[in-house]
Amino acid sequence: MNVRNALFLFLAVFLGLNVCGCGKGKDIPDVSDISVDVNVRRFEQDLFALDTNDIAPGLAALVENYPDFGPIFFGQVLGSTDTTIAPEGHQRYTQGFISHPAVRKLNDTCQVIFPDLKWLEKDFRQAFQFFKYYFPNEPLSGEVVTYVSEYTIGGFLYGDNSIGIGLDFYLGEKYPYSAYNPSNPNFSAYLVRTFNKEHIVEKSMRLLVQDILGPAKGSRMLDHLIHNGKELYLLDLLLPKAPDSVRLEFSQKQVDWCKENEANIWAYFFSEKLLYSTDYNTYRKFVEPSPNSPGMPEEAPGRTANWLGWQIVKSFMEKNPTTSPEQLVAITDAQFIMDKSKYKPKK
Repeated sequence: MNVRNALFLFLAVFLGLNVCGCGKGKDIPDVSDISVDVNVRRFEQDLFALDTNDIAPGLAALVENYPDFGPIFFGQVLGSTDTTIAPEGHQRYTQGFISHPAVRKLNDTCQVIFPDLKWLEKDFRQAFQFFKYYFPNEPLSGEVVTYVSEYTIGGFLYGDNSIGIGLDFYLGEKYPYSAYNPSNPNFSAYLVRTFNKEHIVEKSMRLLVQDILGPAKGSRMLDHLIHNGKELYLLDLLLPKAPDSVRLEFSQKQVDWCKENEANIWAYFFSEKLLYSTDYNTYRKFVEPSPNSPGMPEEAPGRTANWLGWQIVKSFMEKNPTTSPEQLVAITDAQFIMDKSKYKPKK
């Protein structure tokens, strides 16, 4: 055992943390009778099918066919209607984009990997049913539009919680993303590992949850830890059958490590006085995507604070069973949730 591992394990023993057996099975509601609309549309297929020799009428019809999505894609994703990005104009810029050999090859790859999305419609239908069950007052159009942007953005919300999905961000961890731009941190191995079809619905529903929650209130690590724990708790409600590895965007080995070291993680944060730190750079890797958690063994993933926050929020909801998910969202006082959770880490 190396020095870092030994110190990490020593902290939990030294602090004398209590054992808490909180493992319980999920109580998954029956949502089969909840009616939701699901309309998965292939924008990229319509875009790349345009006649580049006479693009104007086809482009106009495309925008008319996608009245909410089209202006956002061309204005904020592709940038073809932004004269600072496309001084040659919307039509010529779009023509150049869909004619470029590398972009066409990328789109062809997306079509090979995603020839049909009926399975995705089924997965979204169930997720949307849970969404309407827990958040009946939230708008949900049911529209899901896929696109290819040459790695500009993986997804976004628009309109009444409609969802845009960049298929080029889900080509599989073996796809050579780093070869496209080796210096781009978004193509780091620990992130690319989740660039697969298993994470499409998870990342999309995460957008809805993040929109409901808004940003964290407060600058302490505790504020971010509880906020991100709430996000994971809500994702668990919306995707109850998804494995923790997908929800957390960890490998299964990393999930197991967190479960086996819950007391050690808590002890480390406590001993290093991180919970109430307001220096974001000090605790950033514990709450943001990162390949590791500084000071912990190399087996530890990044975002260990988020995993711990999830355990605290679960404890809070178990201790306060009359609290609804909507009420949980409304509670912005992280210390209140911490205190009322009566959290005790499992050893």
